[in-house]
Amino acid sequence: MPAMPERPYAGVFPIAPTPFHPNGDVDFDGQKRVLDCMVAQGVDGICVLANYSEQFLLTDAERDALTDLCLAHVAGRVPVIVTISHFSTRIAAERARRAAAAGAKMLMLMPPYHGATLRADEKGMLEHFARVAEAAAIPLMVQDAPLSGVALSVPFLARLAREVPLVRYFKIEVPQAAGKLRALIDAGGDAIAGPFDGEESITLMADLDAGATGTMPSALLPDLIRPVLVHHRAGRRSEAAAAYARILPLINYENRQCGLRATKTVMMEGGVFASDTVRHPLEPLHPATRAGLLELAREVNPLALRWGK
Repeated sequence: MPAMPERPYAGVFPIAPTPFHPNGDVDFDGQKRVLDCMVAQGVDGICVLANYSEQFLLTDAERDALTDLCLAHVAGRVPVIVTISHFSTRIAAERARRAAAAGAKMLMLMPPYHGATLRADEKGMLEHFARVAEAAAIPLMVQDAPLSGVALSVPFLARLAREVPLVRYFKIEVPQAAGKLRALIDAGGDAIAGPFDGEESITLMADLDAGATGTMPSALLPDLIRPVLVHHRAGRRSEAAAAYARILPLINYENRQCGLRATKTVMMEGGVFASDTVRHPLEPLHPATRAGLLELAREVNPLALRWGK
């Protein structure tokens, strides 16, 4: 069994966006600036190649190049999680080996799925995660997200944590996430090292109250989300709630109106990189939506809005 971190990973682990030039090519220099900005935001770790990184719009060669670039450029300043989801167990395991060899501290993946109907049963899912864990020999985070269309029951997740010890972290971003987090912690006990939420931290207070120890928002405002966790962890719930209430309108607007484009728009406005281009068939924000986003962002002034100016 490989060495585990002395303390379980916890705190704010945002998703790094992937910047593109206006012609759609990956902006590798801009990616370095994204990572530097995120470190300056005071994050506890960074997740790359996730859905909010537009991983589903990247070629395999681009994924490999970004994995190497991100891990080399962060250079241990904070732990990096690499997302390796794939329906093929073989491909997921190879991605896992490559990311671990490059210095990833954790891997995140969804259960195997493809399209609307191709799914694995619980036996197949357990084998999938076990083979990935064997290939990488570093901790795994299961992403429980509606995008996969896979129902991951609490008993199955607890069993997975017990039978595949490297599966220690869980990102729960389904409806009623707080209830599922609470049930998972109760069912899994010490096998659950890191119960996290996601979905832009839109249910963060309820999830912290349920026992979540970390959150995986976008890179839009992690510097303003982190005090919520710090206050809550210290038992200052009223201060945590006040800090969260201040930023919730922006989080809500991001989640309900913009999706992954919000971080790109704010980072471009803040001089982190030059273009908020997304790859087709995604479309840019409508000008009115963009204006509403920036209005709310200016009210709370996250670092991403001013880092590069």
